[in-house]
Amino acid sequence: MLNDEELNVALKNCPAERVTKDYIESRIKQVGYFKIGETVTICNIFLDNGYSVRGESACVNPENYNQKIGERIAYDNAFSELWPLFGFMLAEKNFSK
Repeated sequence: MLNDEELNVALKNCPAERVTKDYIESRIKQVGYFKIGETVTICNIFLDNGYSVRGESACVNPENYNQKIGERIAYDNAFSELWPLFGFMLAEKNFSK
């Protein structure tokens, strides 16, 4: 299995167009967070085309709640929703060539 460094090198050597983290980040217009109850954080990522995705995080015990940790996990979960969407858009672009 590739480690992170080996994976990055292998990806840089891929010749065809692909979806990248940098490209997805360039399409993000705004990120918002809000807390629900004592343990849930929601992240809403708004794209430049008006579409948005959400991610969430939660902890079991309110004593363990940390806003910064919740925001990071919720953001990562929301961001992971974007990969298949941008992959689909690239597939559509390549299909119509």
